[in-house]
Amino acid sequence: HGLRKCLNLTALNKHGRVYDDGETDTFNVVTHTVSCFSLTRKTADPDQKYVYCEDWGESLTNKSVPVICVVNLQSGSISVLQGVPHDVSPGQALWAPSSQSVFLVGWYHEPFRLGLRFCSNRRSALFKLDLDGNCERLSGDNLSVSCPRLSPDGSTLFYLQGRVFGPHNQCLSLQQLDLRSRRTSILLDVVNTPQPGRLHTFAGVYEALPPCCLSADGQRVVFSSFYDLPDYGSWKLLTVQKDLMVVCCSSPNTPPTLRVGFLPSAGETVTWQTLQQPVMTFDFHWTVLDVTTPPEEDNTHYSGLDFGAVLVKPSRPPIEAKTPLVVFIHGGPHSQFPAEWNCTTAGLAKLGFAVLMVNYRGSTGFGQDSILSLIGQIGSQDVKDVQTAVRTALQRDIALDPNRLAVIGGSHGGFLSCHLVGQYPEFYRACAARNPVINAATLLGTSDIVDCVGIQYSYDQIPTAEALAAMLEKSPITHAAQIKAPVLLMLGGRDRRVSPHQGLELYKALKSRASPVRLLWFPEDGHSLSRVDTQADCFLNTVLWLHQHL
Repeated sequence: HGLRKCLNLTALNKHGRVYDDGETDTFNVVTHTVSCFSLTRKTADPDQKYVYCEDWGESLTNKSVPVICVVNLQSGSISVLQGVPHDVSPGQALWAPSSQSVFLVGWYHEPFRLGLRFCSNRRSALFKLDLDGNCERLSGDNLSVSCPRLSPDGSTLFYLQGRVFGPHNQCLSLQQLDLRSRRTSILLDVVNTPQPGRLHTFAGVYEALPPCCLSADGQRVVFSSFYDLPDYGSWKLLTVQKDLMVVCCSSPNTPPTLRVGFLPSAGETVTWQTLQQPVMTFDFHWTVLDVTTPPEEDNTHYSGLDFGAVLVKPSRPPIEAKTPLVVFIHGGPHSQFPAEWNCTTAGLAKLGFAVLMVNYRGSTGFGQDSILSLIGQIGSQDVKDVQTAVRTALQRDIALDPNRLAVIGGSHGGFLSCHLVGQYPEFYRACAARNPVINAATLLGTSDIVDCVGIQYSYDQIPTAEALAAMLEKSPITHAAQIKAPVLLMLGGRDRRVSPHQGLELYKALKSRASPVRLLWFPEDGHSLSRVDTQADCFLNTVLWLHQHL
């Protein structure tokens, strides 16, 4: 236990900056050969100083052409693996059993790169690369793959697979590749619609596999999916070590804590041990609401889909007779609010607000059909779903104040927030939006994920006047003249996904009409507004905005 080796990679001068972005990064050690490899990028050619260099978009700026490096831990020497196809960027690499080759994911460059962060739909393939530079593709063409994981005996490679283009986040299939026969089979297929009426129905795979997720005998793959448990709202698997599972547990009123338990034998249950109780818990009341889509808003292509929301209420109601409600909308649009600890929600509840976190149709965790139902329906189906969820919450809980409603959200959540105050101007009294999409037509030429703007995408497609008109029609900017609620905008100056000029477009439209609007500009932040000081500033300003206008 303790430091055994320290290598100054900069002094070796073999590569550029080591990647640690969570998307493409690699760090893997083979103990019996005391060698490891890490994902880095090639150093720039000074002769190409002014030649435009594509990168992988939001939060991956200047990350363009990675290489795989191998370090000998005994000698300290480093080498760059050769043989990676010139048209792919390698990442997520791991050693093959012989330690003479690696498995890796390669993302295709051609005809040009699109944003990779939070996008499970990028064309990619699984490769095997040996130390002599021989490279072999192991997966099919025109697919999206990720998270290769090797069985303990080295006989089977497991990985996730999805579609190219379409939704940026999707229900994935779990594939297994027999390395001896080279036959691939589906271990878990895409779940189109979870079976209704069954407790704890499996809804599919939506998230990355943990780095270690296999049982010791290689017969079981363990991962997280979406459904809520009664004593803890959310359980997320972190790792499996010699059949010991390490899980992060939380709920809207309980901060994260670690639990461990051994994988059970058939027919047995897990005995969980809590490693450390939360430092504090809160007596917020929370419940998961099932929301039924009204018949007039049913999607004819994906009929009968319901959705949900998580309602969190302060433990002690305010002095007033009823509690103000903040409607909190997630971005994506294909993501989800699990029933887990959320600092923003907890802070608002502690300050006396009830919070409704809406998982509209198109959110993950409800099957692939729910995700696909939103394609072509943004600005309509999702807006109506949020409004239906709010009305449902008000009907079921008379303690909520229908006259003091606010809406907040970021990215697509900001898009929906601005839609709601424009389409229902008498309903909401305040809005706070972080890096919102305001005009899908102008987003087309500025986003790192131009395939998200609501039209059927192909690389060589040139938008028509009709397509641009349709995108404009789906955008909040078309309702800007009807907005009455005060709007707080929070924008990141380095946002590659949703240009800050989107928010500025709404800011100017509201200012020109003397509508109350305030804009916060964070010049060093990107799309997530994730710097600690920025998060604090956004929360404090949001709370002050809500107190002022509710």
